[in-house]
Amino acid sequence: QVQLVESGGGLVQPGGSLRLSCAASGSIFSVINMAWYRQAPGKQRELVATIISGGSTHYADSVKGRFTISRDNAKNTVYLQMNGLKPEDTAVYYCYENLVHTRGGPSFQYWGQGTQVTVSS
Repeated sequence: QVQLVESGGGLVQPGGSLRLSCAASGSIFSVINMAWYRQAPGKQRELVATIISGGSTHYADSVKGRFTISRDNAKNTVYLQMNGLKPEDTAVYYCYENLVHTRGGPSFQYWGQGTQVTVSS
């Protein structure tokens, strides 16, 4: 079993910055891809950013140029640096990891518990 533990959310003023972290623990052979999603009240969960094992990244149009996703493979940790935050970025942010437990084994998907990000003056 794998646990994803998120940290770094909170309240920030418009234009401010936050850095989210998500550390995975448990039986992990390798992580295929990691991502951050978010869900605002009354809206569907949406993909914010993703990073694959080779380091390639993809961002939602709404966060391009403001958010940066990165990973530390040795620590099985994914980060989301959020700059220039806007009120519309307010949401619960969830990390996601797609990983394998053993060499040649199937992949499994895991979610963090979510961390609240509120952007307000």
